[in-house]
Amino acid sequence: MRIEQNYSLLKYNTFRLNVKTRWFVEYANETDLQQLLHDEYFFSQPFWHIGQGSNLLFLGDYDGVIVHSGIRGIAIQEEDVDYVRLKVGAAEIWDDLVAFCVNNGWGGIENLSLIPGEVGASAVQNIGAYGTEVAGSIEEVHAFSLQTGEKKVFGNEECHFSYRHSFFKDSANRGLYYITHVVFRLNKKPQFKLEYGNIKDYLSGKEINLTTVRNAIIAIRKTKLPDPDRTGNAGSFFTNPYIGLAHYGSLKKDYPEMPHYPVDNEVVKIPAAWLIEQCGLKGKTVGGAAVHEQQPLVIINRNNATGNDIARLAEEIRQAVKEKFSIELQPEVNYIG
Repeated sequence: MRIEQNYSLLKYNTFRLNVKTRWFVEYANETDLQQLLHDEYFFSQPFWHIGQGSNLLFLGDYDGVIVHSGIRGIAIQEEDVDYVRLKVGAAEIWDDLVAFCVNNGWGGIENLSLIPGEVGASAVQNIGAYGTEVAGSIEEVHAFSLQTGEKKVFGNEECHFSYRHSFFKDSANRGLYYITHVVFRLNKKPQFKLEYGNIKDYLSGKEINLTTVRNAIIAIRKTKLPDPDRTGNAGSFFTNPYIGLAHYGSLKKDYPEMPHYPVDNEVVKIPAAWLIEQCGLKGKTVGGAAVHEQQPLVIINRNNATGNDIARLAEEIRQAVKEKFSIELQPEVNYIG
């Protein structure tokens, strides 16, 4: 087990905020984790479990314990002519796993290429892009309860996956389970999803296979989203809101060009980026934080922003959208501090 004091979290948040934590603990295996979960001092302190920090906003230094998994590894559990079952350590980098699967000819998560973060967090967030959610490929999530210290294996249905949400992200359960492994079921005969965004344009004239689809997704994402290694950001800051048909119909009268995606017979999904753009917020700044010029759903650390700069800008965006459209945007990012 690795333990550090007054440790910089610069490498553990994609906003690139140089905040510190009083204690940083990284467990290397399940035995380490069990030891930690029986440590009285640990439970006497404020604590927060993080991954790569791609969905976190630190408002300042953290006076407590930041916990990080060091459990890695990709192991084949089962395999037949149609499918392969992989058990993956929570600390594996998500995009490294996608690349590994594509290189082996295993389909199901190729549309999730280049999403930042770690494997454990992918299950918590139910990450999604271009018509694919990770929930569609997850069979099991292995986790330890903070309350009992015991291991529990969650089947897919027990994870209660929904749009950018899971059992582990629910307010009643958040922080109560530490994920150690995720088990994926991947297809050796991929069924491609190409109807979203402009994937087909990138693939025009090319053979369609896992590699070309992954390359197309990467190219599209790079044109729309800033690289967090160069410009601090957490990707999409807000989730796309769901509104009732009556509300949508009312707005449609004033905004006939408003894009929408039917969810069911009563609800539609509205792109949050469109709402923000209609409020004229592209490029808006607060302190060192700014709304990205190309993708208004992204808030960037333009010039040594503080966590409070980013939080204040996010709140101004929420208020502007609420006043103009009577829609409340919900942050996809978790605030700490």
